[in-house]
Amino acid sequence: MGDNVFLGAVAIGIGAVVGIVLFVPFVAVQYRRAGHLTAGQLVLWSAALVYFFAIWTYTLLPLPDPAGMRCAGVNLNPLELVDDIRGAAQRAGGSTRAFLTDFAFLQLALNVLLFLPLGFFVRVLARRGILVALAAGLGISLIVEFTQLTGVWGVYPCAYRVFDVDDLLTNTVGAVIGSILALLVPSRPVSDEPDAPRPVTRGRRILAMVCDLLAYALVGIFVSVGIQAALVVTGNRDVAVETDLAGQVGSVAALIIVAGCVLVSGRTIGDLTVRLRYAGGPAPAGVTRLTRLIGGIGGYALLDQLPGPWGFLTFAFLVTATILAFTTRAGRGLPGVLGGQELRDSREHGPAGRVEITRTGDARRR
Repeated sequence: MGDNVFLGAVAIGIGAVVGIVLFVPFVAVQYRRAGHLTAGQLVLWSAALVYFFAIWTYTLLPLPDPAGMRCAGVNLNPLELVDDIRGAAQRAGGSTRAFLTDFAFLQLALNVLLFLPLGFFVRVLARRGILVALAAGLGISLIVEFTQLTGVWGVYPCAYRVFDVDDLLTNTVGAVIGSILALLVPSRPVSDEPDAPRPVTRGRRILAMVCDLLAYALVGIFVSVGIQAALVVTGNRDVAVETDLAGQVGSVAALIIVAGCVLVSGRTIGDLTVRLRYAGGPAPAGVTRLTRLIGGIGGYALLDQLPGPWGFLTFAFLVTATILAFTTRAGRGLPGVLGGQELRDSREHGPAGRVEITRTGDARRR
């Protein structure tokens, strides 16, 4: 039980890290593929990501100690599972409870259950049917089994878990059953007009702010890690360990990138991701781009350059920006207040005239 909890925690941890790294690209793709992103979609995709890593943690971990490992065998008889079930039935002696708790039955059932979510996600998220679920179940199961058979592709001298053709069968069956069960879930039609304007909500504005913060933080981290690695490789380990040079350079690099994005396009990375823009206002475009920068991620990034004792200003700025995003008209927030602008869907323009978005989210030209 303790091992299962640990493996589940590992899957959640890895999934969370990968999810954070991929969050901004995922949101951008979703807005261009479906025109929007709902909380339900986010939850389902997050669950699918954690599930993907759960497959690997539960089938490959824990890795054995090379000094004490024993080479595992191979089962190429696809009918062995029938013998296992027949043996479980004989040992149960007619007792349903004994049969359901027999190791042989539990192993078969767990192999089916492990791949059942795969078929579910293939239908609900990828919108593909049974044949694709079958192919996905068989393909992923083959990769897992061959990874075990080859000792993680040569890391170990031999297989540390049994290559079992029965696992291929039960895993594939699980994926197919999952695809069938997914038919019971009501599905929303995919928008055939992802480029149609949508209502601008405060939730969407907050999502853009989250994307801005993640983009700024991740750029800084990636640059810092790269500089740290370069310092170590070039023999400057003392500089890497004893100074914060890498962190400072990474922070400045992130500031330059987010500022450049706003000054060139007039929109932050978050605005571009969720397809928002600021429009109107009495000032020229150059001034409004500057207010967009200072009132958003640019202001946060500038304050983030201040030394430690001034860190409270960064937090105060973030709190103020969040409050204004919830309290100002249509969530225009601090940038809208500073520039006298309104927040718009970036798709809300075209040669035929202005677009009006109704309460139901439909767009019509006027």
